[in-house]
Amino acid sequence: MSESVILDTALCLPASEVEALIQGRMIVTMPRSFINSGRQFVLYPTDISINLQSYEQYYRPSFLSIAQTVLAQQACEKVMVKAWARCEGCILHPPESLDSLSPLTVWTKEALQQTLGQRPHLVLAYLRVYLLPQSLEIILQSQNPQFRPLDSSLIVSEITPALNDRTFAQRKRQLEKLEPPLHPELEELQSAIASLTISQPAAKQLDDDIKVFLGWSSDKLITQPDSNLAWINDIAKLGDRSIEQDEKKSNYQAGTDFENIARQSLEFLGFKVESAFKGGAGGLDLYCSKPYPIVCECKAGRLIPSRTVEELLKLGGMHLGKTQVLTSAKLVIGPGNPSTDTLKAAKEWEVSIINTMTLQKLVELQAKYPGAINLVELQQYLEPGQIDYKIDEYIDKAEREMNLRSQMITAVKELSEQDNETSKVTHPSFTVTEIRVHYNATHNPRLNDELVHDLLIELSSPLTGYLGRIKGSDWKSDRFYFLRDLPIN
Repeated sequence: MSESVILDTALCLPASEVEALIQGRMIVTMPRSFINSGRQFVLYPTDISINLQSYEQYYRPSFLSIAQTVLAQQACEKVMVKAWARCEGCILHPPESLDSLSPLTVWTKEALQQTLGQRPHLVLAYLRVYLLPQSLEIILQSQNPQFRPLDSSLIVSEITPALNDRTFAQRKRQLEKLEPPLHPELEELQSAIASLTISQPAAKQLDDDIKVFLGWSSDKLITQPDSNLAWINDIAKLGDRSIEQDEKKSNYQAGTDFENIARQSLEFLGFKVESAFKGGAGGLDLYCSKPYPIVCECKAGRLIPSRTVEELLKLGGMHLGKTQVLTSAKLVIGPGNPSTDTLKAAKEWEVSIINTMTLQKLVELQAKYPGAINLVELQQYLEPGQIDYKIDEYIDKAEREMNLRSQMITAVKELSEQDNETSKVTHPSFTVTEIRVHYNATHNPRLNDELVHDLLIELSSPLTGYLGRIKGSDWKSDRFYFLRDLPIN
């Protein structure tokens, strides 16, 4: 259990640089004088003016937008204290090191030169940063010495570090040895999407992933429930007409509700559902035109009645033409058991029947792993008759394939962690054979190099981004490195 720490002083820093420390973008600050190693203090964001014409001259482009955002959010009378830190030592940097030092911080070379011109030496203090459980409001003071006393002592703990021990040690070593950043292009990408993270959940996830890879964050990503997908839990419920009756809805309204959520489900899976065909009296419930034509009949209630297949064929023929409906895939969706007559007709006319819970399971898989459902492959499972067991087979197969890919990513991650313990390379890469040997040591069935390479190419695609790839002269000399996990729940 983390020990409590009592703080009674605050280190005054520009607000933008406090934000950089909290985000893990850098682990150092430029104090006016040496700070004793082990000293602990609150990080107090100030409006210390930067003695250059503009932020553009002081902060590197990849940090500029964040610095400007922080400046715009500064309050006039109070400051928000979000973190505390412990000094892990100070180091002097000579003037000739500024070219190498700048890319490892948020400062431009010009900013470092100006600071060096104002002081006898350029001192960098390594700060191990921890987040406070709750932000504190403190009255802004016009005078900002290097340290200022707190009005009252603050008891904190080390429960929430900005970076874990291993990541902090790597970053500290990189600065001490002035090793260049390995992926400056990713820093530019992260800067470009930073402004989108508030309104775009997908951008937020990508932003988090990039930060983890760059070493700016060491938190494992936690997928939060998406409130926009809550409707998925209602698919089977709306198919059960007794639920609707409990809410005093008419049979017509019950059927319409189920038809609407079935439409939403098919669209979510990737089908193009034509809006020209809508249910109601004499209407075709659902017609999907892509990636292949499929005619759907939705039946809410405890029993899929007799003549359902005949109804589907009749309405399909009226709206699409006899030839079109006979050559299309045909699907009945309902929570109830089909009658004997319906099963017989379904096999005769090649109509598939699935339970609403089966539809919900398909949608749940797609929500959990976007892109996991291959609709062209799914078509092979649309056999005549009641086919819930066939769809279950497909879902099991898709989950096995996702699990295989997760294990392959884990193999690359484990190799990276082993290599980091013995190597100075921050983001090591590995050949197909090295990854295959490591994977086969703990998994069955064993895979060959060709199959492993195919999987690695897929996982390193920019559209997936789980691994990175360094292209070799041929496929055997390709190298791959870890980017982010594919969690399997």
